[in-house]
Formats: sequence, C-alpha cells, structure tokens
Amino acid sequence: MRLCPPPLCWEAIYPRAKQRFPHLKRETAPSLERDQEGFVSYLADTHQLTLREAREEVKDFLFIESLHAELEADLA
Repeated sequence: MRLCPPPLCWEAIYPRAKQRFPHLKRETAPSLERDQEGFVSYLADTHQLTLREAREEVKDFLFIESLHAELEADLA
C-alpha cells in the first residue's frame, strides 16, 4: 500500500480523475490514496486496459496532479 503525496488527497483529485477516467465510480473504486494497486486493477477492469497500461495511466495522472499541486502552492 502506497499513499499519494499529501497534496494529492483522493477527495480533492477525484473530480479530475473522473474526467480522465470516465468509467470511474466513487462507490466502487478503491481509493487511489489508500490502495493504489487496487485502484490500478479497478481501472484496468473498468477501462479495458492491461495492468501495465493502467499503471502507466495512474503514473501519468499522478505526475500531472503533482504539477497541479505545485502550481497551486506557488500561487498561494
């Protein structure tokens, strides 16, 4: 189990995750913050991706979110 960096709180990033992953459902998706591998498996199943593709998508998404968090911190 790996946690997202503190600025990447699941509740805060969920709307953007939903935008990127349209089949994401809050009620059934594991929290990316608490269960990254579970989220990757869920994403692979619901978006017709391989586990490798889902991991890459999550990695890219988290990278973009970290840039977003940096920008918000710089603007504050």
